[in-house]
Amino acid sequence: MCGIVAAIAERPVQSILVEGLKRLEYRGYDSAGVATLVDGHIERTRAQGKVAELEALLNDSRAIQGIAHTRWATHGVPSVRNAHPHQSGRFAVVHNGIIENYEELKRELSDAGYAFDSDTDTETIAHLLHHLSHTHDDFDTIVASTLMRLDGAFALAIIDEQSPGVLWVARQGSPLVIGVGHGEYFVGSDQLALLHVTDRFIFLEEGDSAKLTSQTLAIFDDSHQPVSRPIVRATASSEQSSKGQYRHFMAKEIHEQPDAVSATLQGRIGKNRILKGILGPNGDELLAQAQAVQIVACGTSYHAGLVAKYWIENLVGVPCQVEIASEYRYRKVVTLPNTLWIAISQSGETADVLSALRHIDRTHVLATLAICNVATSSLVRETDLALLTEAGPEIGVASTKAFTTQLTVLLLLSGLMAKTHDSGEFDEGEFVTTLQQLPSLLSAALAIEPQIKRMSEQFIDKQHTLFLGRATMNPIAMEGALKLKELSYIHAEAYPAGELKHGPLALVDETMPVVAVAPNDELVEKLRSNLSEVKARGGQLIVFADFAVASEANDEITQCVIPATDPLVAPIVFTLPLQLLSYHVAVLRGTDVDQPRNLAKSVTVE
Repeated sequence: MCGIVAAIAERPVQSILVEGLKRLEYRGYDSAGVATLVDGHIERTRAQGKVAELEALLNDSRAIQGIAHTRWATHGVPSVRNAHPHQSGRFAVVHNGIIENYEELKRELSDAGYAFDSDTDTETIAHLLHHLSHTHDDFDTIVASTLMRLDGAFALAIIDEQSPGVLWVARQGSPLVIGVGHGEYFVGSDQLALLHVTDRFIFLEEGDSAKLTSQTLAIFDDSHQPVSRPIVRATASSEQSSKGQYRHFMAKEIHEQPDAVSATLQGRIGKNRILKGILGPNGDELLAQAQAVQIVACGTSYHAGLVAKYWIENLVGVPCQVEIASEYRYRKVVTLPNTLWIAISQSGETADVLSALRHIDRTHVLATLAICNVATSSLVRETDLALLTEAGPEIGVASTKAFTTQLTVLLLLSGLMAKTHDSGEFDEGEFVTTLQQLPSLLSAALAIEPQIKRMSEQFIDKQHTLFLGRATMNPIAMEGALKLKELSYIHAEAYPAGELKHGPLALVDETMPVVAVAPNDELVEKLRSNLSEVKARGGQLIVFADFAVASEANDEITQCVIPATDPLVAPIVFTLPLQLLSYHVAVLRGTDVDQPRNLAKSVTVE
């Protein structure tokens, strides 16, 4: 990990490579590098830190082919010697993913006399290419033989000093896209890296490899048979990947949420009904047959799944299980008959989610469904059904609009299931009306930002925070705690408010901020009792509520009043103030809001 850019053209490509790396900075990384081929010689430059550090080291280059990379450490600490590209003799390679058998290969190559200069698994690929060149004559055969020896997840781009004008790429378990130009081709981890040079893309399938020259493209499947893949026009724009008037991408993306949710609902609900066919021609029929739901996701998407469990069981009346993908993948799972198996991933390339999908026992699975923001992703291509979010590109590493649009489609799905199951208590017209009001409620929630900005000053010198919620608000409290951890590096934990007496109350004192999310629902009186317990211990109580918690704010309670919200959509609406709180705390503490330390946007390795 984390980002690949490559190009082969009839014009200099170094500036194209560097610009592509800049457009991948949102993924998070710790070092960067470029290798170009000039007069049959590889020129390699690497730097620790930001792409700007790399750019400062580069000279003007007339190279017409090259590879580049931003690295997020998996094997070996962040350093220049661990940065990509890695080189062995005539070959240079960049790599996303993890080579699972690299230790075995490293021992074999060490015995053959190869010295390793880095701690990475990627250097093994470079040496393996060189080693196989002693027994294979041409670049094509060397690459094919190397790919056969690699186990694990990878996306690769390779150049060879003895094969000028040729670029080889491959993907297995890690995404890779080819940009199509006029007399030139480009390669990237995603299309955003290449939008400055083309709007036409070919998405490589699992196991594909490709040989590129400036004029030709040949794609091969996992059996090394020639195949054709369609060209797709880009859906993202350069404007969507710029900050606009905002200081940070995250601020822009928080404020884009009313429009993103509106776009997600568009074409899926009518005046008073959920439209038919939003899951495809057989979707409604499959939902009607579903007797159970299994949701698998990671991180923020997992929190969205936890909220969906409440909605599905309440509206539809079928059991719903939610599990973290990395846990689900490695245990014996009991699947109920006629289960709708749902995978949630913003990128559609999350390694743990894809692994879980690829290893499910289909005996009791009725259908698989992707909740995803990328129509061309591996997840969407490999599931039976898809319900796409319309968040647009999300550049900030900490997810905001991707989360709220996931919640929106999960609520829509819950309503559609209730409709197809003919639940007598489900009022479709009232449900749709509530959804139609959601974008304006989100805009109203954003309007209280000045109050939240002042509130954030209470967190500048804090090291720990407790978040509380009940029912659907418990996962939202978990998401709020995750955002504060990600952005400001303050340790934060979330608990169901009813669990206070079972341990967490021991942490509460006058130095501990306690953040509660409190919609005016059937559990509000229970929550009031929980808040009283915090007040009695002197805790700094901060309450986000759509009702008056106390007659007036005082030293014990800081209250942030959110516009009155239907409990059904409260999890979506209450999310925005928590995002704003985390954002402003991070700004005051001076952390890197868009690229938090140690984190990557798209987790494409296990």
